[in-house]
Amino acid sequence: MAKRRKETTEEDELDFKIPEFDEEAFVKRERRNIKVTVISFVFGIIIALISLGFWAVLSGQGLLRWVLILMVGILMAPWLRYILLRLNIDFTGFGKKGWFTTYATYFFAWLIVLIILCNPPFYDDESPHMDLVKLPEMQELGGSIKIIAKITDNVGIKKDTVKLEIIDPDGNKTTILPTTYDFDGMIISYIFENTENKLGEFDYTLSADDVNGKTTVNNGSFSYDENLLEIASSHFENLSHGDDISIEVNERISAENFRVYYRLNNGDEINVDRKYKDIKEEYVTSPKYKGWEENTKYNMTIYAEVSHYFTNFNKKYSNIITGSAPYKFSTSSDSKIGTEDSPMPWNWSLDSDKQAPVLLNYDHYNIDKNNNMDDDILLPHPNSVRVPGFEAIAFIASLVIVALIFKYKKKDRRNQK
Repeated sequence: MAKRRKETTEEDELDFKIPEFDEEAFVKRERRNIKVTVISFVFGIIIALISLGFWAVLSGQGLLRWVLILMVGILMAPWLRYILLRLNIDFTGFGKKGWFTTYATYFFAWLIVLIILCNPPFYDDESPHMDLVKLPEMQELGGSIKIIAKITDNVGIKKDTVKLEIIDPDGNKTTILPTTYDFDGMIISYIFENTENKLGEFDYTLSADDVNGKTTVNNGSFSYDENLLEIASSHFENLSHGDDISIEVNERISAENFRVYYRLNNGDEINVDRKYKDIKEEYVTSPKYKGWEENTKYNMTIYAEVSHYFTNFNKKYSNIITGSAPYKFSTSSDSKIGTEDSPMPWNWSLDSDKQAPVLLNYDHYNIDKNNNMDDDILLPHPNSVRVPGFEAIAFIASLVIVALIFKYKKKDRRNQK
């Protein structure tokens, strides 16, 4: 019985015939597919050139511009089928998968070529981007204003077009030359000295052109005033370690947080906590901090440091506001005077476990029971933002889709052999 089953199996195997390979039909089909792919790619390039014209006409339309250009690319797709049919191409056995491959080839050819054409050196649609900061926004008489701008452009800035004009409260206009040019870092800085000690608001205009003549203008103002930093306490003599010294600061000196400190007889800096960490106007200190000594007379000068970090730049830009007049203090016989460390800002170059023992109450992290750090109110610090490369994403997606198309084509060939 086993011998008979074996004979039957051998007979069945002999009945199987390998399908005859039609070489002529295969070559004809592959030539057609290559021709359709080339035509689809060329058609995508042509529509990309047309779309570039619409892109230029729709300049300044924002998100609507992208939507309309995408509609152009989609609505032009049916013309590809019309052209292919008019060329009398034989689409026998082409199927839905073949048409999907054709439209995908057209769409991604259109998208990639359009992205390339919409960027330099082929097309410059963007004016320079200007990120400007004033340090401080309000200054005491005798102090300077630093105007610092980070100017970027996709083709480059013309240095000789960068111009700052300032109009004082009396309407007089002054043009100021840059103090420093740092075009490798795209940073330009100016220092304004109020030599005539004018109080009030000053208007400024900073403008810059790129190499193709596109202009960006930044307008704003800063001001000069008096008594921006003041002692609010009424007790100045025979202070003990427990006596509070209240300091009031005009919060309009900066929209960002700023550091307040003082010097005794031109000594070292002693930082000051806020009375309430959420309020930028009220600060408090006492003679308990190191730098004070018992039975000593002092001249105290108050300062505020206004600083800024540009995104993705670790360099600190800052300026100082100096109180208009020193205040006179004296201390009593108290052994606890000058025994405690003054609070320090967060040091961004050190790990959290290596920070100063006492931190400013408005510049530190909250660490929860799980040892996670949450931002509290912080002074300006280095920050970075990673911007996704949408062009790169589109290009990678195109490569993946093309690879899948060829994979399925190869699989179809094996099935047809």
